[in-house]
Amino acid sequence: MPEISVAHFYDELADDYHLIYSDWDASIRRQGSALDALIGQDRAAVLDCSCGIGTQAIGLALRGHRVTGTDLSPRAAARAAREAARRSLSLRTAAADMRRLPFPDGRFDTVVCADNSLPHLLTEQDVLAALAEMRRVLRPDGLLLVSTRSYDDLLRDRPASTSPQVHRAADGGERTITFQLWHWHDDGEHYDLEHFQLLPAGGEWRVQVRRTTYWALGQDRLAGLAAEAGFVDPEWRMPQETGFFQPLLVARSGQ
Repeated sequence: MPEISVAHFYDELADDYHLIYSDWDASIRRQGSALDALIGQDRAAVLDCSCGIGTQAIGLALRGHRVTGTDLSPRAAARAAREAARRSLSLRTAAADMRRLPFPDGRFDTVVCADNSLPHLLTEQDVLAALAEMRRVLRPDGLLLVSTRSYDDLLRDRPASTSPQVHRAADGGERTITFQLWHWHDDGEHYDLEHFQLLPAGGEWRVQVRRTTYWALGQDRLAGLAAEAGFVDPEWRMPQETGFFQPLLVARSGQ
């Protein structure tokens, strides 16, 4: 994986990431509630190993869990800590690669890797390395929650773009528009992404473009890799069942 470019992508996006959402605070609460229901225990020790600016980590902290957040992007992890503090929440964060987590064995009850973060890893070897690390830091019978895009559908259609998303300022004022262009590789599985944000600038639009690469990991393949990494009973839970915005791979670390 081109680590520097992924970290750079999210370092550049960190200040504006909340503009992807029509209402970021509502998304924090909604996603935290959905993940909390799957965790099913009070005050769990949770690692969000791709915490970004804190969408899931803050949501889970609001539900009373003891959350630690790591991210490849130092700027994103730092913003997550600031956003938690603004909400009077405790959230320890650090910059870390999910393939080399800086924690002892068996430290957490649950590991979360949400928001299509795992598919930034572009080879089976790297995905297995990350999953093995997630399993290592989980306690026996610990819970894994991984969310990705609905790649089984996307691999059939190989879309060239996403629909625009509009964020309106809290006072009902200026809008920001976000959309993506996808450029599929010849292998039909990897794609380069151009992330466009149109930001208001004094009656004109300022365009911000950021680039990264993903691997469109199908659900059977990712579940198979989780089993190969030692997880047991991997299964996919769909948004209509969980209330989470993406499909979730749910598995246990075993004994």
